[in-house]
Amino acid sequence: MNRNTLQQLLQSHHREAYIWARQCCGFDSDLAKDILQLTYLKILEGKAKLSDSSKAKTWLFSVIRFTAVDELRKTGRTLPLDEDYELVDLPEEVDYTDYDAIIKLLPSMQQQVILMVFYHQMTIEQSAEVLQIQLGTARTHYARGKKKLKELILKSQTEANHGK
Repeated sequence: MNRNTLQQLLQSHHREAYIWARQCCGFDSDLAKDILQLTYLKILEGKAKLSDSSKAKTWLFSVIRFTAVDELRKTGRTLPLDEDYELVDLPEEVDYTDYDAIIKLLPSMQQQVILMVFYHQMTIEQSAEVLQIQLGTARTHYARGKKKLKELILKSQTEANHGK
């Protein structure tokens, strides 16, 4: 793929790429900008190559994710694998109308699958490809994430109705 075509691809997906980078970085906007810049450099320097242009968005999201993982690992900001799949401790003071905060309460894989499907209009199959997990695993994370989000939203509505 030539440089002009790559630049057009990056420009057409820039907004979604930034949002995804931000999500991969724990909603840290400054780090997301750095990750996106590193990603674009990798792509434009030919270190990451697109083999199937019909999967451009999935490929771009994969490059962003792996770049974020590498950078987070370098700074020691990753979760151990066993903690990655358990629900984080619920803080006492959570604004349940802040959906970013609610999503952050989900385990990392559930967050990522939910965000790709709902915010980036990707299929569960595409999210599985980006995350390099089996389709069944992605479906499980998606179903569990939706169920937990529903519980958290219902909890927030109950608390709001009882004046907590």
